[in-house]
Amino acid sequence: MIDRAVWLAELRREAQRRYDEEFSESYDRDDPPMGVTHRRFVASVVASCPAGGVVLDVPCGTGKYFGMILQEGRQVVGCDHSLGMLAKAAAKHPGIDTRRLGLQDLDFEAAFDGVICIDAMEDVPPEEWPLVVANLRRAVRPGGRVYLTVEMTDEDWLMKAYDDAKARGLPVVPREDITRGDAYHHYPSLAQVREWLSRAGLDLVDEAHSDGDHPSYSYQHFLTVA
Repeated sequence: MIDRAVWLAELRREAQRRYDEEFSESYDRDDPPMGVTHRRFVASVVASCPAGGVVLDVPCGTGKYFGMILQEGRQVVGCDHSLGMLAKAAAKHPGIDTRRLGLQDLDFEAAFDGVICIDAMEDVPPEEWPLVVANLRRAVRPGGRVYLTVEMTDEDWLMKAYDDAKARGLPVVPREDITRGDAYHHYPSLAQVREWLSRAGLDLVDEAHSDGDHPSYSYQHFLTVA
């Protein structure tokens, strides 16, 4: 019997290794351009911050959203679990404060005027969602906006992925998928997401849906206020 905690920890280490050694080199080339809905929600967070205010981008990847934040007269701090991705972000935006921290490791206390967490929550297992959203909530000042995206996929696919993983003896729970490139993905129901956000003290102020760049997935966008 595979221990689930050990299995999840190993998947997280492997994801970090792949971003450091493989994905950081090709990420900017392969990453789709900024979506219209993504841009609208980021703009909303930035507009809610005072002039010179600071936005936390986590995980920031190669700094895709840095320019949009900076050009509006705000500052940005970028956190990511991958040193390879942070190196790319720092090369594009010298002088920006970047730190090696994953979503589960954030330890900021009311340090930011806004937070964005884009294309990342699908990597968070269900037992760690409460921790992560609590970390995001704690990082922002009272009244600050927190924006996160939640990836969605086909329900029939999820059931098949679950059955296939169980047949392989893996300690998955429903709504997890490791069939796409052997990478971990978790697709919570939207009702569950709203409950986790509410429990963390994040009040929903806007929500929208957008298509992904492949028919296999789409996004739900959540804008909340602390």
